[in-house]
Amino acid sequence: VEVIRKLYLPPYASAVDAGALSVMASFSSWKGTKMHAQQYLLTDVLKDELGFNGFIVSDWQGMDQIYPDDYYASIVTSVNAGVDMNMVPYDYVKFIETMKQAVDYGDIPESRVDEAVRRILRVKFALGLFESPMPDTKYQATVRSREHLELARQAARESLVLLKNENNVLPLSKNTPVIFIAGEGANDIGLQSGGWTLEWQGKKGNDNEGTTILSGLRALADPQTRIEFNRDGDFSEFKNADGSPLVADVGIVVLSEPPYAEGIGDAADISLKANELRLLADVGEQSKAVVVILLSGRPRVITDGLPLAESWVAAWWPGTEGGSGIADVLFGDYPFTGKTAYSWPRSNEQPPININNAKDKTGCGAPLFPFGYGLAYGESMPEM
Repeated sequence: VEVIRKLYLPPYASAVDAGALSVMASFSSWKGTKMHAQQYLLTDVLKDELGFNGFIVSDWQGMDQIYPDDYYASIVTSVNAGVDMNMVPYDYVKFIETMKQAVDYGDIPESRVDEAVRRILRVKFALGLFESPMPDTKYQATVRSREHLELARQAARESLVLLKNENNVLPLSKNTPVIFIAGEGANDIGLQSGGWTLEWQGKKGNDNEGTTILSGLRALADPQTRIEFNRDGDFSEFKNADGSPLVADVGIVVLSEPPYAEGIGDAADISLKANELRLLADVGEQSKAVVVILLSGRPRVITDGLPLAESWVAAWWPGTEGGSGIADVLFGDYPFTGKTAYSWPRSNEQPPININNAKDKTGCGAPLFPFGYGLAYGESMPEM
């Protein structure tokens, strides 16, 4: 309980104080009990202690998971624990009939149903849903408005974390003579947006409007700068005037995870793949310096690849305006301000290794980068 209160409760208290109207129960468990069954946390702490007056909604079929073989017991337990609204994606008739039966049998008190209804109605009245149940069409015009795009661009650049910057390769000069750009993610909005975008698991491709990393860099670079792109890192076709191989002043390699969402994206191996390391090496042979932009929904094990590039940038999934935001910072129009929100693992054997949440794994060593790490321009990576 002490750890829960110290590490996890403060954001909820802040959200309640700020006027949050709904909270979703998690699929996770605490001390072996599913969160949808945690009366102490949902009712005693959230509702009573913190004074939360909104409603608690279940996750997608989350109530069903308490007792997988006993739907009735699951619903009774979850409702009595404090869940006010059930997210029923399929068989709502079964849920309604089960609720009625549980109330008739006295397993769910009518007072508990009244409380749930009162909480839900309170929020609907506060939002004016009975007077105006449909969204105001005037806001359609604000979708992808300049203001929104600028905010998305700002969010992208402020989330970038500079992990390494040997020899002060970054920031790049806008009149750098030759820049090579490699990697599938350099010209793919889907790969820079991640999951929960056009589809649940996200999708590759440029079906969404936005700015790719390639187009963002081209837009800010000097018109005389020669920028060549090859997703596979093969720039052998480009020659100097005398026919000799063209060598880039800077090679930018975009390494990208496939998009994913929720547990489907879980992976025991988060290290760089052989083809990614090979891409780094290939671009390094054709460039005077290499900059890596890492697109991912989590830290990846980059230990083997770290020496293959002078600069490494964790860009996470910067979204549709990520290309512009990344270009802003790489060219030095804005500083690096992002910090790691997780301890960065050195190997696949280390996780979980986040601050205050690390297993005692003798011999695994310290993380590659600690929680809260992030360089500014002019700073060097400490000895690791």
